[in-house]
Amino acid sequence: MALSSIALCSRALIKIGANPIAAFDEGTAEADVAANLYPSVRDALLSAHPWTFATAQAELAQLIAEPVADFAHAFQLPPDFLRALSLGDGGRGRGLSYRIAEQKLHADASRVVLTYMFRAHESTFPPFFDQMLIARLAAEFTIPLTESTSRAETLFRLADSEFRSARLIDSQQETPLGLDDFTLVGVRS
Repeated sequence: MALSSIALCSRALIKIGANPIAAFDEGTAEADVAANLYPSVRDALLSAHPWTFATAQAELAQLIAEPVADFAHAFQLPPDFLRALSLGDGGRGRGLSYRIAEQKLHADASRVVLTYMFRAHESTFPPFFDQMLIARLAAEFTIPLTESTSRAETLFRLADSEFRSARLIDSQQETPLGLDDFTLVGVRS
């Protein structure tokens, strides 16, 4: 069952003994805290690991203006971009050197494919990510709503455990990357 941002925040609020919310703009302390903390916590967790459900590839549009130094071409990043994972060309999503500066990607190739983390919609979050996000939100909401630092510390430890579990589950959903070129292996052949 896909949860909305309101449902995720409400479950986190219930975990700390606070009242659930029906909207971010309802005017309660719980709604204000959730509205202010939810977007940054969600984006931080989406960026913290290469989640399979929030990874995309896109061929980037080249910009007219060239970088000042080091690279030959500049490209526009996707609007939902959170973090770069790799860059490639010729039908590959990795293998090229690049730099991100001033919200642009710089590279030497004239056509590139970016593998990146994007801001996934809550309806696409798998259950393991929902649980991890709820645990982290509960930890983040604790101090502003309850002023209990010891409770917050406990909840942050639980959230870290949920994060490790979610990473493990997510990492088992794809073939591990192999070594393309490793000189020590090549020498022994």
